[in-house]
Amino acid sequence: MEGENKSKVLVVGGTGYIGKRIVKASLKQGHPTYVLRRPEIGLDIEKLQMLMSFKKRGATLIDGSFSDHQSLVRAVKQVDVVICTISGVHFRSHNILLQLKLVDAIKEAGNVKRFLPSEFGMDPAQMGHALEPGRVTFDEKMTVRNAIHEAGIPFTYVSANCFGGYFVGNLSQMGSRTPPMDDKVSLYGDGNVKAIFLDEDDIATYTIKTIDDPRTLNKTLYLRPPQNILSQKELVGIWEKLIGKELIKTSISEEDFLASMKGMDFVGQVGVGHFYHIFYEGCLTNFEVELEASSLYPDVEYTRVVDYLIRYM
Repeated sequence: MEGENKSKVLVVGGTGYIGKRIVKASLKQGHPTYVLRRPEIGLDIEKLQMLMSFKKRGATLIDGSFSDHQSLVRAVKQVDVVICTISGVHFRSHNILLQLKLVDAIKEAGNVKRFLPSEFGMDPAQMGHALEPGRVTFDEKMTVRNAIHEAGIPFTYVSANCFGGYFVGNLSQMGSRTPPMDDKVSLYGDGNVKAIFLDEDDIATYTIKTIDDPRTLNKTLYLRPPQNILSQKELVGIWEKLIGKELIKTSISEEDFLASMKGMDFVGQVGVGHFYHIFYEGCLTNFEVELEASSLYPDVEYTRVVDYLIRYM
């Protein structure tokens, strides 16, 4: 019977960019799936309709709020695994530390066998040296990790690197989400530093694969599909091959890129800092990892960057 012997999953932040994909992946892989319905959703009709669509697909909606501790305790008591996907990016909403309330609820409930907090980007444990003000993202994620460890909650952290929607279609250009219309592209330095690009649906698929896997218990799982470990120059080259012409390239020096922070608002400065670490420093690929998703789960046919780019043609 579908769902039998599979962990019951609660997704917190299920209407968000990654959260909605986690819900769908959980249902697809046969897990009894619950989604927290928060009163904070207010009059947001799109989020409400998304929740209704999850219910139609077989998910159970559970009412709960970060401002009502006991409602969170009641919610987590109904499941085996809690996955939190609330936003950690400043140009949307930034709510990482709200998870401390979820940690308190999981600790009190005492039944959760795995907690996956909102990570999914760079590994914050590798970013102790990160630039201000962007380091706040990593510092807050580490605060949540420390609370998880102090509470003795079993965990899995998922490091998913660069989301395709934010880094692939735009050829990793800041301030855009689509390929350049004027056939001009800016390279960070020489454009040869390796980064890692992921399809968002694949992130969700790999995440759900971990929850009943003893190999990932109290570990960080890194998503490094080998064919998607590319430099920015290689990414641009794939697009050039697809469209049949060469783009006009200019190079931004490290000094000029960092200087561009001056005069930017807080959100812009955070973005520049993160891009600096990825494309100049190589923070996604400059260390070895113990657990890698495409090796652990070779049955997952992950989306290649070239196939992601074809969507933009």
